[in-house]
Amino acid sequence: MKASKVAQTTARRIFRLCTQNGEINEDHLRVAMVRLATDKPRDYRGILQTLKRLVRSKLAEKQVKVESATPLDPETAGKVQSSLREKYGQDLVFEFFVNPELLGGMKVRVGNDVFDGSVKSRLERLENSL
Repeated sequence: MKASKVAQTTARRIFRLCTQNGEINEDHLRVAMVRLATDKPRDYRGILQTLKRLVRSKLAEKQVKVESATPLDPETAGKVQSSLREKYGQDLVFEFFVNPELLGGMKVRVGNDVFDGSVKSRLERLENSL
């Protein structure tokens, strides 16, 4: 189901009202969702769908996935966390994974930003250049 332009505009307006200082205010969002569900304005399903997409997008900005070829020692993991918090803010949520396919190095995804310093990606770039 594709939301109409009016529904998208309304959802963006509601989303802006539910954010303070770049952070989602859960109480405001909850009140807005209940109000939408009870009042059921025109195309309320499209508004809810767009609002859900906006909230997911905002929450994904704070998700950090760190992949490494071997398990990271606590000191290295701490350095990665502190440098990313310095750049992106303190409220990041970290997930560490071991992916032996990387061969070495690590791959970090913060929201839509990807930092790939793995040996696998370097070999692929070298292969593509030849």
